[in-house]
Amino acid sequence: MTRSPYQLSAPDEVLAGLHPRLRAYFGPVPPGHVGRGTGVFAVVGTPRRWLWPLLRLFAADAVMFPVWERDVPFSVENRAVRVGRGRPAPPGGSGTPTGREGRPAVRAHRTFHFASGDRTMVDAITAEPEGLVDHLGRRGRVSALLAVTVPTTGPDAGALRLVSTRVSVHALGREWSLPAVLSPRVVLTERFDDDADLQRVSLTLSAPVIGTLYRYEGAFRYAVVPDDV
Repeated sequence: MTRSPYQLSAPDEVLAGLHPRLRAYFGPVPPGHVGRGTGVFAVVGTPRRWLWPLLRLFAADAVMFPVWERDVPFSVENRAVRVGRGRPAPPGGSGTPTGREGRPAVRAHRTFHFASGDRTMVDAITAEPEGLVDHLGRRGRVSALLAVTVPTTGPDAGALRLVSTRVSVHALGREWSLPAVLSPRVVLTERFDDDADLQRVSLTLSAPVIGTLYRYEGAFRYAVVPDDV
């Protein structure tokens, strides 16, 4: 992978405003390397327990979890892969995923060390003709088209901000875009805190009328290192 999905989807002049310490995170993962980070989420999940039965459905595919915890240690691992609808290519790289040609992607595994045990969130980022797309979960059945911006002023200057503009569900052999009145909205901000020497991340998933469905925010340290697996 010579350019990352972020670099392929966003104009160079936009990404030029990124904080220098974020460029490794949003740049390509070179062959033979992996991006690894560890940190702590100040909060994860939602205190609205009536939403937890719905979140259990998403937990089965490693998207979200029915929790509300504070000070949760976590680790993240980013790898360059090829995907079809968010799924990894077959082992050994001898073929392509079923259904469509594999595309270059960055697949992330975020492992949360909850009090009840470890749970891993999985997603894959690809560059599509319409823009940057995040395929959520192990099977990538839910995807979000993301608008990419880099604020140049204010407290988030130099951060990367992603906002969903369309959410789609893959079912019955088709991709179904959710209507705006039903579609949840994802807002993710990644910024670098020079004073603390930490990368900070904040994600909020909200829905019309209901409000916040799920969120997490925390800080971590990250580096691209030789892959020892």
